[in-house]
Amino acid sequence: MKHQLKKFSSLLLAVGCLLIAPAQAAVMLIYHHVASDTPRVSSVTADELRGHLQYFKDNQFQVIGLDVLIQHLKQNTAIPQNAVVITFDDSYENNFTTAHPILRQFGYPYTIFISPGSIDKGDGPLLNWQQVKQMSDEGVLVANHAMWHEHMARPEPGETELQWLARMKQSILAAEDKIEQVTGQRHQWLAYPYGEYSAALEQLVSELGFIGIGQHSGAIGADSALTRLPRFPAAGRYAELKDLAQKLRTLAFSISDYHGVDPLVSQNPPPLTLTLKVADFNRQQLQCFAGSEVMTPQWLNDNTFSVRASKALNKGRSRYNCTAPSLSRKGYFYWYSQPWLN
Repeated sequence: MKHQLKKFSSLLLAVGCLLIAPAQAAVMLIYHHVASDTPRVSSVTADELRGHLQYFKDNQFQVIGLDVLIQHLKQNTAIPQNAVVITFDDSYENNFTTAHPILRQFGYPYTIFISPGSIDKGDGPLLNWQQVKQMSDEGVLVANHAMWHEHMARPEPGETELQWLARMKQSILAAEDKIEQVTGQRHQWLAYPYGEYSAALEQLVSELGFIGIGQHSGAIGADSALTRLPRFPAAGRYAELKDLAQKLRTLAFSISDYHGVDPLVSQNPPPLTLTLKVADFNRQQLQCFAGSEVMTPQWLNDNTFSVRASKALNKGRSRYNCTAPSLSRKGYFYWYSQPWLN
């Protein structure tokens, strides 16, 4: 009898662990320059990039292509354990001359998000189409960063919403057509320039059949919205391995309702209300931040909380970040970032 009770207790413990175990998550990283003579805020050196890639290898992180991640999300299949996705924005030439050879040495897949109009115009030290074609031929995924790397989230002064939407549609599709013309690739992934998007732009992206990718931080899980996939920055002060190591060990909150949140600020400070599954973290340990301000979540029911900064947000881009430690995976944190554009 005692032996049977012990077996039953072990079974209950196993079932309990399964109930609170987090779903697998991926971390997508964003790089820009790989150089020592470019703005530090958007740069890593060649040695820093090598250090990151070696860290992935030494610590059993699985670097997968963005195509693989999106396939898992669309098909609702399990994301590989400790998955990492590598991306580069803005079409910089040093992605070809410096980053590409290093990534090939490690055999890691990665994606570049490019703006074809900027390449055509030769705006700055950018890739040329011959380099883009070579990278594509050598296995690099090439995707859309809008035609001109323009601000996309809202109409320009004097522009109607219909005019703006038509302009955004033209930019997205023209860029996609040019990428396909040069490389043969047509993924329909849009990385929002500057990480700026709005609910109306998300709706357009969805209607066009595209995936939308931002620059706000956070992990990606099965319930992540496909019009606002997050990415952690890995350049500048975020290039330090101590900081990056923690970001790699993050999990995605399972959010079922965003309560109509729009990154375009209409109330300042803006409220954020989220409904999410509370299983692998304690509600009391959820912390939210607006810059250096700690915001105490107000729980409206067992699964819904709301936060709001005490002061108006500054002009431009800002964020709320919410985190909570995982109960089942020591050293891992759930992480959600809400971008704002004021």
